[in-house]
Amino acid sequence: MCFQRKAAGNSFPRVLLFPEGTTTNGRFLISFQHGAFIPGYPVQPVVVRYPHVHFDQSWGNISLIALMFKMFTQFHNFMEVEYLPIVYPPEIKQENALHFAENTSYAMAHALNVLPTSYSYADSMIASRAEEAGKANCSSYMVEMAWVKEVYGVSTAEAMELLEHFLAMNPDSDGRVKAQDFWAIFGLDCSPLCKKIFHYFDFENKESVTFRQFLVGCAHLRKQPLFEGVCETAFEKCKAPGTSDISLAQLADALRSGMLPPADDGMLKLFETFDIDDDDKISRDDFVACLARFPFMIALFAGRINGEVYIEIV
Repeated sequence: MCFQRKAAGNSFPRVLLFPEGTTTNGRFLISFQHGAFIPGYPVQPVVVRYPHVHFDQSWGNISLIALMFKMFTQFHNFMEVEYLPIVYPPEIKQENALHFAENTSYAMAHALNVLPTSYSYADSMIASRAEEAGKANCSSYMVEMAWVKEVYGVSTAEAMELLEHFLAMNPDSDGRVKAQDFWAIFGLDCSPLCKKIFHYFDFENKESVTFRQFLVGCAHLRKQPLFEGVCETAFEKCKAPGTSDISLAQLADALRSGMLPPADDGMLKLFETFDIDDDDKISRDDFVACLARFPFMIALFAGRINGEVYIEIV
């Protein structure tokens, strides 16, 4: 409300906002936050360039101290500021924030001669978390989160949660995970069924998957109209009649219908994955919540629900 009041009146100075929400290296534009465009007032885009020969001071992947030191060791540091023509909001009210932000982004990208992308501030959070985990080539973990959120409705918190599981899969220096490491955190080996599920993500046939492929693959499955019904059916088929939970033995029996059951320690690890509340039994809420987090695992129960529902993976 304070921002709207300042933008609406001429008694206040101009409101300066940074729509990207973070710093970039100036080689492309990331998606704009919508806060500056929600009020629906005209905006004047301003682009900044840092002409340089030896050192790019746009503050990329470098610490603030190192940035200041290198800037101080140059005789001159140049900065160009260009004011662009005012951009007005769309006439159709329903299109305001999204299209207004896109129109402004295109105008600024054209002036800078760069491409507008669907990367967002959430991508910088993902890259920072990968860096904290000691991973090389952190940019390979970025997924164009603005696009993922728009198409699949995945929140930043959900993406960060999946990232933690992906990092636990021991990705290599290129940020890729092999099938054996993919299934190891669930206590499973690379059975024929597991290999088939893995190749759902590995559509490039590189025998490994990136975090983007993992995230988008999970989001795509979860968005299928029959997914929730499949989860409910699988739970009913796995539990014993007259009971409301799935025991360790019942889970192992269910897996025998579609694949070779894992060893005892692997079976316990898989059971703990489903037992979210750690009460030594898998309730309906546990089962559905686990499959919402790892939707590809519904294919493990294909033997129990075959002929009644459609499973895209298998």
